[in-house]
Amino acid sequence: MAKVGVLICDIDGVIRDVRHSYRRAMQATVHHFTNGQYEPTLAQIDQLKSEGHWNNDWLATQELLHRWGRKIPIAAVIEHFQKLYWGDSDQPTGFITQEELLIPTAYFTQLSQRGWQWGFFSGAPRREAQVALDRLGVGFAPLVAMEDAPEKPDPTGLLQLLTGWNCPPRTAVIYAGDTVADMMTVQAARREKPAYHWFACGILPPHVQDVDNYTKTLQKQGADLVLPNLSHLVPESVLI
Repeated sequence: MAKVGVLICDIDGVIRDVRHSYRRAMQATVHHFTNGQYEPTLAQIDQLKSEGHWNNDWLATQELLHRWGRKIPIAAVIEHFQKLYWGDSDQPTGFITQEELLIPTAYFTQLSQRGWQWGFFSGAPRREAQVALDRLGVGFAPLVAMEDAPEKPDPTGLLQLLTGWNCPPRTAVIYAGDTVADMMTVQAARREKPAYHWFACGILPPHVQDVDNYTKTLQKQGADLVLPNLSHLVPESVLI
């Protein structure tokens, strides 16, 4: 019998390239509120994210400002950030339009053909995550987004998906994500639901500046495997 299970994927840095969208919005928002005196580098944003508690880009942006010496209300950060990232209308017109997909639709089609369940757990707002899934042609897929569960590394979002699929104990569950928070989420899920066979797969996002250090950081936080792209993950190969 073929080995099958569940693959749950993060979206940002795994499904879509956010270098010129979310990351750019973070940089530009900090630049704006420091009157052009400071703009964090991608490496500095990676360093902040490596702490594992800044999965939310709005809060991460506010924290970057705080560490520089500016205390900006989160509402003001969100308003400026979203104007840059999404735009001023109901339809996306901002940096989000510059995102490129990192995986072909065929990857998920083949998963289904091999009997795998799959879905997405993202910290992005639902409408923004849905844009990426619609572009990928998998807009129908199960999705837990920002509005649906507590922020990572709380594992509630992962467990919601498993409940929706009625996954029995001993089901193999792979979560593929690009951040320390993603790896910590798997560890938390393993503690809460040890009957499942959990596997944390780290994916190197396009914006990573120091591959070796980033890989070691993901491994230190529980990554069982680190890959350069989701397309390199053959789920059956990681199951025992």
